[in-house]
Amino acid sequence: MSPAKRFAAAAIVGLALLPWLWHGWLAPPARMPAWLAAGLHMSPMLPALLLLLARRPAAFFWGAVAALLLFSHGVMEAWASPTARVPALAEAALAAALVLAASWDGLRARAAGRAPGRSRDV
Repeated sequence: MSPAKRFAAAAIVGLALLPWLWHGWLAPPARMPAWLAAGLHMSPMLPALLLLLARRPAAFFWGAVAALLLFSHGVMEAWASPTARVPALAEAALAAALVLAASWDGLRARAAGRAPGRSRDV
């Protein structure tokens, strides 16, 4: 696994764990149980996490797709809620890093003038 893919895997795990930290400890919701808020918040990253556990290369693509949604959520929460600004900005930063890391090998291959190809390792 390339260093970019390892970083992307860490970002997928981080984005799956951050809602539990956010809603369970840093800024618990007032109107619903913390476990429900964290579970719903984590649900877009669940397919990528399951694919990552199965060591499937598609995990990085689906993680990057979910990261686009989580990036938007993080920016919106950072703007709207001063009490949740730190975890929201962490979510946006992790999501942006995941998109970049998941795309890094293909971007590097394109810059070198060769076809990205499919990697045999995850």
